[in-house]
Amino acid sequence: MALDYLIFDHSEDTEGIGTFDAMASVGPQRVPAVHAEIVQVLTWAFEHFPDNHGPLSEGFGWDHDLQGQQEHSASESIVFDERRRLLVVMPDPPGIPRHTITLSISGRPDFCLAFRQRFELG
Repeated sequence: MALDYLIFDHSEDTEGIGTFDAMASVGPQRVPAVHAEIVQVLTWAFEHFPDNHGPLSEGFGWDHDLQGQQEHSASESIVFDERRRLLVVMPDPPGIPRHTITLSISGRPDFCLAFRQRFELG
């Protein structure tokens, strides 16, 4: 199953632990679709590896980290006042917020293989 918003990059350490990192940065209207994909990915992981979630350093088979951030940006008009020889800054109202969500999933080789197959990651 292909994902529309979560594009995973994969890396592996020397001990065979793999990490899949994805980030989506969208406007408010797309947040529910991104959340739905995250729910889909984590539901699959918890259903197929239910008793093996936790810190890999403690012997678990997979773990995840989920973060979110909301940014509001505003443009500003800048004019040079030649008479007073200074810049006059006029801020515009904030624009529509941008939501950035990151999901990192790390796991042992069996988890990584199953994850790749399930989400069609080369």
